[in-house]
Amino acid sequence: MRFRLKAFTLHLVMSALVLSCTLGGLYLGWYHWPGWYLAAVIPVVTVMVGVDVVLGPLLTFVIASERKPRRELARDIGIIVAVQLVAFGYGATTLWHGRPLYYAFSVNCLSIVQGYDLDPEDTARAQRENRPLAPHWNSLPRWIYAPLPGSSAESEKIVSSALSGGYDVTARPTYFRSWQDGRNDLRGALQRIDDIKFFSGPERQRLKERVRAAGLDPSRPTALAFTGRARPLLAVFDPQRLELRMLVRAD
Repeated sequence: MRFRLKAFTLHLVMSALVLSCTLGGLYLGWYHWPGWYLAAVIPVVTVMVGVDVVLGPLLTFVIASERKPRRELARDIGIIVAVQLVAFGYGATTLWHGRPLYYAFSVNCLSIVQGYDLDPEDTARAQRENRPLAPHWNSLPRWIYAPLPGSSAESEKIVSSALSGGYDVTARPTYFRSWQDGRNDLRGALQRIDDIKFFSGPERQRLKERVRAAGLDPSRPTALAFTGRARPLLAVFDPQRLELRMLVRAD
């Protein structure tokens, strides 16, 4: 039993260390709040933790035996580690390609833009035409303004693409502008909580109670929906300085 516990502990510590460093780096760089929530990464992280920190060490505990030949034991543990590496590679790759790169204001809401949301062709074009706001491999999340282009023909083309499941303007870095450039449009887009269609009636009621509890007036037009792959958040701004005051979950 002592041998099993020793093998289990060693496997657990090594697995937890590798996973903690990977997830910690991704969290601190890209997935800090509200990134982890809006990107809905909990299922991926759960798989990684379940296989790499729970299942792997437990299987090692089961198969480890002092009486087993060392070559056979090494083979069995090697198979377990290989399965762990597959799960780890899947999770780490998914999290990397889906890392939040932008928080974009466009038209009437905020939205998270993840790595795999971007149009590859437009991204390559942005490297030439809009380099300061184009994504790079080490880009950290940035707040940007993503207006529809001034040309009505281009705007209609982008809207049609988005409605048919294609790339919206928030996926086209060529059109991105600095957050400061969108301040006037942001001020004009702010709504009362009761007027935001992204939330159900009960959700609006909960949001108003939470905003009121924070000392803010929920009846004023100070809010926008903040959308992603999870349920939208409510973003509440200072209507004068346009500073983000709070992000509120509706659930």
